[in-house]
Amino acid sequence: MNLVIQGADIATPDLKTLAKLAGASAIEAITPTAFRLRNAVDNSGIAPLCEAAKLDYAFIPDERKLAGMRLCVMDMDSTLITIECIDEIADMQGLKPQVAAITGAAMRGELDFQQSLRRRVALLKGLDASALQRVYDERLKLSPGAEVMLRQFRQLGIKTLLLSGGFTFFTERLKQRLALDYTRSNTLEIVDGKLSGEVLGDIVDADVKRAALLQVRDELGIGNAQIIGLGDGANDLKFMAEAGVSVAYHAKPVVRAQATHALNYVGLDGVLNLFG
Repeated sequence: MNLVIQGADIATPDLKTLAKLAGASAIEAITPTAFRLRNAVDNSGIAPLCEAAKLDYAFIPDERKLAGMRLCVMDMDSTLITIECIDEIADMQGLKPQVAAITGAAMRGELDFQQSLRRRVALLKGLDASALQRVYDERLKLSPGAEVMLRQFRQLGIKTLLLSGGFTFFTERLKQRLALDYTRSNTLEIVDGKLSGEVLGDIVDADVKRAALLQVRDELGIGNAQIIGLGDGANDLKFMAEAGVSVAYHAKPVVRAQATHALNYVGLDGVLNLFG
């Protein structure tokens, strides 16, 4: 196993201490903000040191290569992008605190996702549909490192599936902008140019996300071991469980506890360093 250390600022003394704790045979620079400690073993002192220094760490099998992966399945809100779209839409109604509180509880797994989404969307009733474009233009930002990660995936022929309990208005625009291969999300009903407060069709919850992953997996004729899963909320856990490598990205504790790896400090380009 190799120990990969990542962070915005990795102090040399911390890196040397981590190498000593892990009994590493060598320190290799992957990027200026990521290092690989060769032939490392776990030690109880590694986690608290990394937490104190705001560093991400992961034990990586030497044989795991990015070129062996065939599909990356990712959540949208607070994963591929930095915002929760529904919270920002609600802000146009002056209701962001109420909606954000429901969103947070749902992402922590404290509320049923379908019920929570219907409650939140109902609060948007009567909002002019132009608010969606305003959120996209003014507030939606890609997570740091997203474009670097996706560019590398395209170069290696790794397909991408964007899953969201959010809305097609955003996933379809991101699909075109980022050359994503597949998307699945919810459709807001719009009547006479205003949000009706309803969602059309079945809601994309944890089960639907998992089913979408399995469908694309079978279409591609690949195995779970060739899938990377990225998410941050409780409704991502079921699809992440199907991925050979799952990454909790700036995620809720319940997700960090069940994922293969967690990235709490670095951007999405840090995913690339979790492979040999």
